[in-house]
Amino acid sequence: MFDGRKIILASQSERRRELITYLFDDFDIIPSEADETPPENVPAEEIPEILAVRKASDVARRFPEALVIGCDTVVILDGVIFGKPADEAEAFMMLKSLSGRTHKVVSGVCFSCTGRTMSFSQTTEVTFYPLSDGDILKYITDFPPLDKAGSYGIQDRGGLFVEKISGDHYNVIGFPVPKINVELKRFEKLLGL
Repeated sequence: MFDGRKIILASQSERRRELITYLFDDFDIIPSEADETPPENVPAEEIPEILAVRKASDVARRFPEALVIGCDTVVILDGVIFGKPADEAEAFMMLKSLSGRTHKVVSGVCFSCTGRTMSFSQTTEVTFYPLSDGDILKYITDFPPLDKAGSYGIQDRGGLFVEKISGDHYNVIGFPVPKINVELKRFEKLLGL
């Protein structure tokens, strides 16, 4: 796919950096400088895609001939977005809220190349077992959650909290690789490459 084109991941997420290797052997990491403030009066489920478009567009302005991939992931409970926690106290409150409940993980993805863009979202439902305060405090101590939407990582010990997943596991990590693979092929055809 996209033979000979520079591939750019517009993210500094370690998890996305690992997962993009499923698709490409050679790529660059150029974090976006776009404003990531969520727009107001927009349904929570639509915000990740809007932010992914901003991220990809920001980097694509500097590298218009490259394939730029932007992504944003949020956790949503009862219509409220749980982003990255500001501190450990907020992380505790987020995990306490998710305990014993089902939440949505929504990733927005955007591709940009030669002035054309394509974007989409992927949603996965995640149900947590009931968590004790001790479980939460131990997790926060052992796996600092400040860089994780919803204050947990399913790829680390946060996976022990999960009773059930409905949808793409990779999406919960923050990069829905199978869907990205399918959509990249569509985008390549759209561009006539």
